[in-house]
Amino acid sequence: MTQVDFYQIESSEDPMVFACRLIEKVYRLGHQIHVHVSSETQASALDALLWSFKATAFIPHERAQKNARAPIVICHEAIPDQHHDVLINLNPGIPEFFSRFNRVAEIVPKDDEKRAAARERFRFYKTRGYPLKYHKMAGR
Repeated sequence: MTQVDFYQIESSEDPMVFACRLIEKVYRLGHQIHVHVSSETQASALDALLWSFKATAFIPHERAQKNARAPIVICHEAIPDQHHDVLINLNPGIPEFFSRFNRVAEIVPKDDEKRAAARERFRFYKTRGYPLKYHKMAGR
């Protein structure tokens, strides 16, 4: 069954920067990652940020396309078919394909409206019996 982890940001850190840090950590642990974003604009922003957020890190990634080969794929509309290891959900909704993955990471920003949406996602997973973990993340 899919393990779902919620990461609550306890600082004013930009959620996209936190996402980059999480992506880097998960990648360094040897996992493949599908990052599900809400729009083409967000996909472009994350793509650019992954190239520049840390001068000493190389995080091999690409935008979703047929035969994507990078260990990290960013997508906002395609259903992933390359792997089913880790899904990082940056979309306010729950992707219909989430249960294909071994793990799902949900990022909870400090913004009240976005936290309310995260609570709804938490309730969704909980009522369906998915194993949940909640992590409070101190800022940088």
